[in-house]
Amino acid sequence: MTDPTDKQWMEFLQKQIELTEKQVERYKEMTKPIAPENAIGRVSRMDAINNQSTVKAALRQAEEKLSKLKYVLDKVGDKDFGICVKCKKPIPMGRIMAMPQSTLCVGCAR
Repeated sequence: MTDPTDKQWMEFLQKQIELTEKQVERYKEMTKPIAPENAIGRVSRMDAINNQSTVKAALRQAEEKLSKLKYVLDKVGDKDFGICVKCKKPIPMGRIMAMPQSTLCVGCAR
């Protein structure tokens, strides 16, 4: 990578990690069990349980993204940073900025 410096990439990735960690914490809070003593009604309880399963899926995605972001952060400065792990060609700057956790170029990600 020649455009941004390694320091700029690290700062960008650290900011993305912080945002994702906050998102994970919010999702964890939202997936806490619904206490049966909370009298919210049968239909409302069913809605809450349904919403909770949706949030659990979002939590899994956020945790996976966080893991990938941390992996990519460790790669900043390496000669293969910004290089597709499959085809070994440079990943376009726009893709890295949009999806910093990606280790594949658009073609290989298909």
